[in-house]
Amino acid sequence: MKLLFIFLFTLFTTSAVWIGDFSEAKKQAKFSHKRILINFSGSDWCGPCIRLRSEILESQVFEKYANVNLVLVRADFPRQKKNQLPKEQIKLNEALADVYNPNGKFPYTVLVDENGKVIKTWDGFPGVSPTAFVAQIENTQK
Repeated sequence: MKLLFIFLFTLFTTSAVWIGDFSEAKKQAKFSHKRILINFSGSDWCGPCIRLRSEILESQVFEKYANVNLVLVRADFPRQKKNQLPKEQIKLNEALADVYNPNGKFPYTVLVDENGKVIKTWDGFPGVSPTAFVAQIENTQK
């Protein structure tokens, strides 16, 4: 009982975990039968990307939903030298962009199934509340 409480407490109080390897995300999604949300971001230069992250993706409403229902992938493309990613991560992000964001849109968010099939996309800042954003994701299951 104590372990269950600790697990539930951790599940609902921790930040959502974003990973950078889409192959790993697909493995996790297949194992857990979850969908994958990919966020293409320019974290240090794209105003709408920063706003999306702070207003929606880091909100309690979204994180609580994502922890239970999604595998999260962030493909970040920072420009400032001090924020540059390791070369391996840059290659992973570029390969992912080649498949899901070939036009280089920022922010660009893609919901895919566990096999990588696109279900829904958001081009730019969604312009909705975190609750409405979660509802848009939920509505794709119907």
